[in-house]
Amino acid sequence: MGFGHEKKRFMSNNVQIFSGLNAEQEAAVRAIDGPVLVFAGAGTGKTRVITHRIAHMIASGVAPENIAGMTFTNKAAQEMRERLFALVSGERAKKVFLGTFHSFCARMLRAEIHLLGWTSDFTIADQSDQLSITKQAIAESGFDKDTLPPSLCLNAISRCKSYYIGPEEFKGKSFLKQDKEIADVFAKYNSILFTQNMLDFDDLLLLAVKILEKHGDVLEKYRTRYTNLLVDEYQDTNNLQFRLIKLLAGKKMNLCAVGDDDQSIYGWRGAEIKNILDFPKIFQGTVELKLEHNYRSTNVILKAANSVISSNPSRSNKKLWSDRGEGEPLLLSHSQDNTAEADFAAAMIENLMMTHKSLSYNDIAVLYRSNYQSKDFEDSLLSYRIPYRIVGGKSFYERREIRDAVAYLKLLVNPKDDQSFTRIIASPPRGFGEKALDTLRSAKIATGKSLCNMMGDAEIHASLSSKASDSAQKLHAVFSKWRQEFSNPCGLASKTEKYLKEVGLLDGLLAMYKDREEALKRQENIFELVNAIALFEKDTEKEHTLGAFLEKYSLNDDSDKAEDKSENKDSVTLMTVHAAKGLEFEYVFIVGMEDGIFPHERALAENGEEEERRLFYVALTRAKQRVFISLTRQRMKHGEMSIQRPSKFLFSIPEELIQRSAFTGRSLFLSRRTNMRRKWDRGNKVYNDM
Repeated sequence: MGFGHEKKRFMSNNVQIFSGLNAEQEAAVRAIDGPVLVFAGAGTGKTRVITHRIAHMIASGVAPENIAGMTFTNKAAQEMRERLFALVSGERAKKVFLGTFHSFCARMLRAEIHLLGWTSDFTIADQSDQLSITKQAIAESGFDKDTLPPSLCLNAISRCKSYYIGPEEFKGKSFLKQDKEIADVFAKYNSILFTQNMLDFDDLLLLAVKILEKHGDVLEKYRTRYTNLLVDEYQDTNNLQFRLIKLLAGKKMNLCAVGDDDQSIYGWRGAEIKNILDFPKIFQGTVELKLEHNYRSTNVILKAANSVISSNPSRSNKKLWSDRGEGEPLLLSHSQDNTAEADFAAAMIENLMMTHKSLSYNDIAVLYRSNYQSKDFEDSLLSYRIPYRIVGGKSFYERREIRDAVAYLKLLVNPKDDQSFTRIIASPPRGFGEKALDTLRSAKIATGKSLCNMMGDAEIHASLSSKASDSAQKLHAVFSKWRQEFSNPCGLASKTEKYLKEVGLLDGLLAMYKDREEALKRQENIFELVNAIALFEKDTEKEHTLGAFLEKYSLNDDSDKAEDKSENKDSVTLMTVHAAKGLEFEYVFIVGMEDGIFPHERALAENGEEEERRLFYVALTRAKQRVFISLTRQRMKHGEMSIQRPSKFLFSIPEELIQRSAFTGRSLFLSRRTNMRRKWDRGNKVYNDM
């Protein structure tokens, strides 16, 4: 009876797994053995394919704990998890690893990092910590931060780590004096991290790969545990992520890579498009599949996108299509200047809202190549009284008071964290000034102890002023007390509020800010952090320790950014095209379509035309109903009016797909399109007839 029940349930699950899938999707779901590459075009249902594929693997006998799905954002991982729960029983779904590359590596390093000399209670340095450590490394290396900028050093260090290059190798390959100096800073930077038992984000990947490469027994353990791998957005993987996946895949190569080479737009931060294009060469016997049935956009939008991207020579040939009908043509506005361009967008948005009663402002987005372009659109939307929000502002976790609170919590987990100690010692002011801090720093050089641990040293107290000594003793006592309290993971939220009150942060905000309303608002933000910890405690899948929460906090990405509640109202979205990837809107405005702006002049030099063209393709495919494109004849640049040329990408769109806007009068761009295209082909980049 039991066997029959299980068999019936298995068949029922199988019906559910394949229900609603098109033929392309079903083929991708069924291919669960060996290396599989799924080219998933924009809006073709790749998340559905990944989750149904996992469900099919489980139904076919693969143990859920043997499956690992790697993503790039926590939001994507959460969406997959929720969909999987609808297909597979909760207990089995929980056993599947679904998370970011960084969270996978952090979990692995907690168990294995002792092999490299760190301890498992390491903390993760955020961007601010990294910059602070870089400044310290520059100073301790004997250089001047004015001649050797910290941001320059940090960018170089991150690039080196992503390509598995250490300080000595970088120095050996360097010819410029500045690069050799950066190599010295790099070595000191790594040393400071190690001393403080900290890792940066690149280290999470780098050290995981290093352990797997150097310790065969560990590699075999993880290959045995994770026999089936899936990678989402494979076109965005960098060198380290590729090495990690290749190591874990081993000879069995039960690996499914899902991605779209046409949406590879992160070369500037290390993404390697060759990882997806060369996948069949690297993993022999690869089954290649394509998803081309788009469920998001009209065919006019897709024809325009297909035409634009077809000019890129290095790509897998795909042609998106839809059963949503032809749709309206792309509306193009050629305005006199950037003010008129912004007014065009505002007027069109107002018209859309008046003619489409069911439409909300949330259904509309204005996409630009660079953040600075938002100002004109903000001004016009304000004048039209159209609510808007800008994506890309300061997130909840980047606010000063939240970073202070988190620094206090980090010191309970990792007393070696000098960056957190330096941050909190004067927040709020407690009579422990820069002179006292310099005394601790000098003692650190002599003793090797962390700044926090020296707060309880009697010899140190003797070298401090009576006020500073008293402050140090009190703070050391509070740390000792609460470190013991937090060793019991129960009641994290309640303990956090009491701890932050006892160290003086909550009440100290009232003393730090003269504006009482401002101070109370920042207090409310800290209480919101306490609420976040309470929600974390309710998550039955998580280990509810303070360290586990801090790891979750450290691994937050852009998709986790919290917004002010006031910003959650119905509003038009203003954002860069990069930020829009993965999103969709009913109506999309793509603005500033001029050479030098889109494609971006500097990006062309650094990443080439193909990536900029892919970025335009991404912008087009965000829209469901209609795309509005705008450009100007002249634009204010550096205080002077500059004559602008239409973006070369616009010439890739067939004329029959475009309608001229009547808002700014007849556009010379379209009426003279053929003549201008001939000029472009001849290499004449001056549009004298504009």
